[in-house]
Amino acid sequence: MDIEQIDTIAAIATPPGNSGVGIIRISGGLVTEIAAQLIKKNLTPRTALFSAFLESDNSVIDSGIALYFSAPASYTGEDVLELQAHGGSVVLNMLLRRVLALGARLARPGEFTERAFLNNKLDLAQAEAVADLIASSTEQSVRSAQRSMQGVFSDQINTLITELTELRVYIEAAIDFVDEEIDFLTDGVVENQLISLIKRLEVIQQTARQGRLLRDGMTVVLAGKPNAGKSSLLNVLAGHDAAIVTDIAGTTRDVLRERIQIDGMPLHIIDTAGLRESSHAVEQEGIRRAHEEIRKADKVLLLIDARDAETKPLLDSIPEGLDITTVYNKIDLLNAAPEIKNTEAGTQIYLSIKTGAGMDLLIQHLKQSVGYNDATENIFIARTRHLEALRKSHELVQNALHQLQTTQASELIAEDLRLAQQALAEITGEFTSDDLLGKIFSSFCIGK
Repeated sequence: MDIEQIDTIAAIATPPGNSGVGIIRISGGLVTEIAAQLIKKNLTPRTALFSAFLESDNSVIDSGIALYFSAPASYTGEDVLELQAHGGSVVLNMLLRRVLALGARLARPGEFTERAFLNNKLDLAQAEAVADLIASSTEQSVRSAQRSMQGVFSDQINTLITELTELRVYIEAAIDFVDEEIDFLTDGVVENQLISLIKRLEVIQQTARQGRLLRDGMTVVLAGKPNAGKSSLLNVLAGHDAAIVTDIAGTTRDVLRERIQIDGMPLHIIDTAGLRESSHAVEQEGIRRAHEEIRKADKVLLLIDARDAETKPLLDSIPEGLDITTVYNKIDLLNAAPEIKNTEAGTQIYLSIKTGAGMDLLIQHLKQSVGYNDATENIFIARTRHLEALRKSHELVQNALHQLQTTQASELIAEDLRLAQQALAEITGEFTSDDLLGKIFSSFCIGK
């Protein structure tokens, strides 16, 4: 992008309110001209300069530090000037007004990072990680966002794109040699490469799912019959009395939500109405909402009174395909020991919410479910759109393998690989619509 052909943008880069230091960020072709009027001192790239910031009549607005970064060695790839002034809101607004009067315009949300993307300083996944880093609520999500910013996710995607491209070229080149095509497709080389790509896509998908949960938080729905201990579990996990707990069945009539952290792991805990047959209109609506939340959950904790022998109707009421952990509560009433079992029907945890016995097993299970570890060594931040692109690419490569094993239609195989390559390219922004770019960067804060 030619920096002389675009306008210059400016914004306050620090949060609203008063603070010790506030920052004005400026980027574009007019930076040096603005600096000449505002500072009236020679700027040296990457060198802090203490200076007065001047009004049009040479009166002093404030004094502070000016940092100049010349293109292309800057965050945006353009000339960039950062003014570090005192952090009063009035002072910063006066300084910003002066910069705008000298030819800059107010930046849109995310426009600095958008320019970094357009000037090839960052790819789209790295640019999104900037916003994710700012919004991180845990140390683990900060580390994962940093890995994405450093290109860990992008490098894996670009490697897959390269391999898809090479394989596609290999297949398309053979289309011109019809007599040799069948031998070419049946020698096992293409099949082995497709199988390898599928396996690697599955690994990245799993890591990306964990990164998405770390970014957005895992939604855990507490479900079960009335008085199974759902609200008690919510209160224990939240660390306060978020839900009313009584011995009266059906106390919880609506959905209760709590956002919590367990060892830095974000969780959205949702308590729901007890699942049972009811003629009460309000309770019926609560049960309907409970089933709605269950269908949308990342994980369902199905609470069952350990003394309850009639559990089959409850289990049958839960849709298939969900990540369900069955929690048998009130083991203290049976004098039973806490334990965790991995069965064909899924994970089963035996505990007592009242006494706390077995709660450590549940906490550890939840941490494992989100892919948590103290260092989060292999996790990078991912978004829903990344997961969809990976799912689409995985499906297309699987389809290419199916075509190879059934029809051996090289044109169809090559087309599936082209579409898979295009789906992955949407992650890094190599192939991205303007509408998607607008949506992504509009979610950034102004000044970043």
